[in-house]
Amino acid sequence: MSNSAAAERSAASPMPTLHANGLTLSSAPNRMGYLTPTSASTSLAAMRRQYEEQGYLFIKGFLDRQEVIDFRGWVFEQLAAGRLTEPGTDFAAGISATRSPDKAWLDRRLMSLVRSTAYEGFCAQPRLARFMDAFLDGLSYLHKRKIMRFTQPGTTTVTPAHYDLVYLRGGTSRIVTAWIPIGDTSIAMGGLTYLEGSHTIGSDMEAKFQIEGMDLTPEERISAYNKNMTEGGWVSKNLPDMAERFDTRWLVADYEAGDVMLHSPFMIHASTTNQDPERRIRLSTDIRYQNVDDEIDARWNNHWSLNDML
Repeated sequence: MSNSAAAERSAASPMPTLHANGLTLSSAPNRMGYLTPTSASTSLAAMRRQYEEQGYLFIKGFLDRQEVIDFRGWVFEQLAAGRLTEPGTDFAAGISATRSPDKAWLDRRLMSLVRSTAYEGFCAQPRLARFMDAFLDGLSYLHKRKIMRFTQPGTTTVTPAHYDLVYLRGGTSRIVTAWIPIGDTSIAMGGLTYLEGSHTIGSDMEAKFQIEGMDLTPEERISAYNKNMTEGGWVSKNLPDMAERFDTRWLVADYEAGDVMLHSPFMIHASTTNQDPERRIRLSTDIRYQNVDDEIDARWNNHWSLNDML
């Protein structure tokens, strides 16, 4: 599907019914909308303006579509022994198994995959690396701690609303997160949703937390688990309430293999329940960039681990 066709489909489609943490998001026009796509051929100057104004860039077709799909297949092949995918189906389709998965085995295997050369190569693709150098106006640094997640349909697994700087306070605030859907990810599959205009909300929240944390030790001040933060650094688990409280909308999209999302460290985002009727597993990676000359949060100089408290 072409980028323009995808945008037209989103614009013409009725708003979906989405759920997160047992709550239903309002699909009213003033509470839910669509992310604004940006063509990969857009000038760098225009992309920077859009990023500053929106708090995000939804870049369509930036990566090679087939390479992303092939990598999706490789990941699910590596996880097959954990009973994640349905036997006899194409790994690239990522069809969730009807049997119970071996969660402990899958967790261990996923920690191995994020340390692998293949995954590192996917995250450090030359086109993406060159683009981030230009976008950050200097040599870009890709944090060693990189995360890959899969979410099966029929589970309640979601990411509560948060902004990323909560977990990266030990370095510069000039962080850019890249969220990459590994495969086509329809709205029903629960890909990232963004609270419209929330990069300013997150910035105000962080300024408030910094003032409240003046009496904390340096270690406590940078922690997402300090006494002034909500559980785990989340802004909220109640997505419908957040849209009402800030009088704004949650923005969604039908992501396609090859798309790349960039967002501000202050942009509030979350995920919703995977409700895919075709039982496709949502697979994605989120990685962080900054200018190599800026201060780096030392806690992110280690590979991702499920118990690293970040």
